[in-house]
Amino acid sequence: MNRQHPAETPVRKSSLLAALILAFVLNSPLLAQDVAIELDPAQTHIEFALTGTVHTTHGTFKLKRGTIRFDPGTGKASGLVVVDVTSGDTGSGARDKKMHKDVLQSEKYPEATFTPAQIKGSIDPRADSQVAVSGIFNLHGSDHELTLTFRVHHEGDQLKAGTQFVVPYQDWGMKNPSNFLLHVGDKVDVDVQAVGHLASAGQH
Repeated sequence: MNRQHPAETPVRKSSLLAALILAFVLNSPLLAQDVAIELDPAQTHIEFALTGTVHTTHGTFKLKRGTIRFDPGTGKASGLVVVDVTSGDTGSGARDKKMHKDVLQSEKYPEATFTPAQIKGSIDPRADSQVAVSGIFNLHGSDHELTLTFRVHHEGDQLKAGTQFVVPYQDWGMKNPSNFLLHVGDKVDVDVQAVGHLASAGQH
């Protein structure tokens, strides 16, 4: 004989529904509210390369600070990422002096900034993701629209993200340091490996 307790069915259904909702929330923390990513300058690495007739010059810049806030529903973003241009280092004192004085003019333009405006794609807390971040890159006193494609690895509240892009520095108003003995390219390849931490935007 099939015995059924009428009162148990709605209770079981509501418990199952609650469990499903809880699982969705726990597995989708980035969908619940606006989030902020605070970049860690100590763990973020910015490298650049400039090709030349003799060799390729490699160097680094340091991140000063960075915060990116965004709405996962609309992709609308805000915040500011600041790079210390005066920290540019190629390992050669004479070359760096010329780079800062004649090319970057870092005494006049000590910072480069990126202001995010829109993020396309989503960050999956269970797997690696890819997102495109569009915004304004300010370098050498001029604004340039830029879209960066990031590969994102998510662990707990930590994000590791990497991107590569090209800066056509000569087209952007900076001097090409080539001379009759040494010729270099008019574009710089930039590689960024950033580490940040996730938090509710309301906590900032």
